[in-house]
Amino acid sequence: MTSTVNPQLTDRAATRKTIIGTGIGNAVEWYDWAIYATFTPFIASQLFSKADPASAVLSTLAIFAVGFVARPFGGFLFGWIGDRIGRKTSMTLAVGLASVGSLMIGVAPSFASVGAWASLMLLVARLVQGLAHGGELPSSQTYLSEVAPKEKRGFWATLIYTSGTVGILFGTLLGAVLNMALSTEVMNAWGWRIPFLIGAALGLYALIMRSRLHESDVFEGESPTEKRAPIWPQIVRHRKQAMQVIGLTVGLTVIYYVWGVVAPSYATTALKIDRGEALWAGVIGNLVFIAALPFWGKLSDRIGRKKVPWAGAIGTGIMHFPMTWLLKDSAWQLAVSMSVMLIFIAASAAIVPAVYAELFPTSIRTVGVGVPYSICVAVFGGTAPYLQQWLGTTMQMPNLFNVYAVVLLAISAVFVFSIPETMGKDLTH
Repeated sequence: MTSTVNPQLTDRAATRKTIIGTGIGNAVEWYDWAIYATFTPFIASQLFSKADPASAVLSTLAIFAVGFVARPFGGFLFGWIGDRIGRKTSMTLAVGLASVGSLMIGVAPSFASVGAWASLMLLVARLVQGLAHGGELPSSQTYLSEVAPKEKRGFWATLIYTSGTVGILFGTLLGAVLNMALSTEVMNAWGWRIPFLIGAALGLYALIMRSRLHESDVFEGESPTEKRAPIWPQIVRHRKQAMQVIGLTVGLTVIYYVWGVVAPSYATTALKIDRGEALWAGVIGNLVFIAALPFWGKLSDRIGRKKVPWAGAIGTGIMHFPMTWLLKDSAWQLAVSMSVMLIFIAASAAIVPAVYAELFPTSIRTVGVGVPYSICVAVFGGTAPYLQQWLGTTMQMPNLFNVYAVVLLAISAVFVFSIPETMGKDLTH
């Protein structure tokens, strides 16, 4: 008796494996960055001197920014691995290294016990995570774009920010639950370590899941000669596309970190909104974001790539000041302002993974995206929380940061006109 395999079922199983393997690793990366922002006050009190609390918070945010310095190196290293050895290998190694960084933070000794060594260990852990995260996003979004049906690539691309936001949401929920379940004394003593240890365990699970993925057919179809071609000449040849990646990213990365990642923490430290209420407001905002992403992704598969991020950049720029003025002293204001902003931010976030991949040929697709993207995120996204905190609380000039953010959004809107329309592009060419 001959048994047959239903191709549809096989395709469904492969799709499910791709979504889980790509999504969970991406979620872990974003979870790592979110819990650092969420638990900044506790990290500051435990791994830095308590003599000057304001300085400790700024130092903690500075290390948040320093972690981004390693991202371009990670983008090149893991981009090279992805373009020469394979997308799957790059994704697997990146999530494993990120897990090591989370574990280091989770077991770091306190400042009271080892002094400045505690701060140094935090710095090293963030550099390790930065290296890993610099390779995670370009590797995973390149892989996902190559395995997606070309007529639905915009919709599939939404998995990157959807899974990432699930990671942020999980971290935010975990913070809210711990805030309610544990006293401030317990949180300061050891409760703040729990999210980082969970992140290390999730990273190990993601590593196992990714090791079971199949390599993309687009990469497998490349000739050995193309895979061995020198990287640097290709980077120089595609410098225009690299600049387009930076231009499209610069406004999105700053405005997303402001409203999607650090808004609850900023509301707590600068606006004195209750920590637990601020975290729950963040949950609401992120749920709205997740709901908006597939709408924009499907729209880009119908009307084209260029119109969607342009509308998102303009809408975000217009609404930034009104939503900033709305946010004053209550959690409901935070929930409303985050939700409104994240609906417009979702327009760009939904499809840029597909747009980036469609700009480059297969032989340089991962590193071509990874290096300029990581540089942009390091220079602008990584410094955004620090600048916001410093200009808003230390210098008492919050509107200066708001103008800065809107100007960067305008730059991204202009860069949209420089890219070709790539909807439905065959990535094998």
